[in-house]
Amino acid sequence: VITADDLRINMWNLDLNDQSFNIVDMKPDHMEELAEVITAADFHPTHCNLLMYSSSRGSIRLADMRAQALCDVQAKHFEEPEQPGNKSFFSEIVASLSDIKFTNDGRYIVSRDYLTLKIWDINMESRPVKTIKIHEHLRSRLSELYENECIFDKFEVVVSGDGNNMATGSYNNNFHIYDRYGKMDLCIEASKMPPKQQMLYEEQGLRYDDVFPASGAAAGGVLGEKSAGAENDVIDYNRKAMYMSWHPQQPLLAVAGLNNLYIYSQ
Repeated sequence: VITADDLRINMWNLDLNDQSFNIVDMKPDHMEELAEVITAADFHPTHCNLLMYSSSRGSIRLADMRAQALCDVQAKHFEEPEQPGNKSFFSEIVASLSDIKFTNDGRYIVSRDYLTLKIWDINMESRPVKTIKIHEHLRSRLSELYENECIFDKFEVVVSGDGNNMATGSYNNNFHIYDRYGKMDLCIEASKMPPKQQMLYEEQGLRYDDVFPASGAAAGGVLGEKSAGAENDVIDYNRKAMYMSWHPQQPLLAVAGLNNLYIYSQ
């Protein structure tokens, strides 16, 4: 198992609770030279020698432990070039990756930053194969979000056991479920009441149960970025679904909102 802090990643033997092995060390000789920190790390699901970690600068590094004991030189480096003219005071803040996950087959990487969800092909480092805009409607409010410090919120991303769907959180206790092609966006409010979004999508021909297909097939596409921009104009930044977990075999999704835990099933 691996654990990570801002500067190091350690590997642990489960039979030894008092000793770990340092496999990534980003601490510079002089702290004033520090340019980025580690934000997340994950082992490859099928190749035990591969691990990836993300940084506050929006990059993902894939390391191979067979190359050397200290993985300070990455085997692959995934980072999308910044578009000319898009540079602003908030650029580095919103580019910081809050979570990364492999799909179960290890072919794709799913990453989450403040504004978007990105799907990377492990064989293509230059750009993601799909970018899903989650908080595009908040881009004009970045100054407000910086003042109330919500711009530093770290939303997790989870992947279903079959790899066909992904889920991540937002404000107003909403969370989104997407298919791997970015064609379906199901927005649900984590609440004890039946979600209004469920009825809306059923009217459009998509059943809520379709996001947990018993056959393992991906649900049919409904819309592109509609729900990303259709969030309520009044946003409660104190109600946010930041943490979630998808059962690796069963169609069960757990979502944490405030002091409640909601479990969704087929």
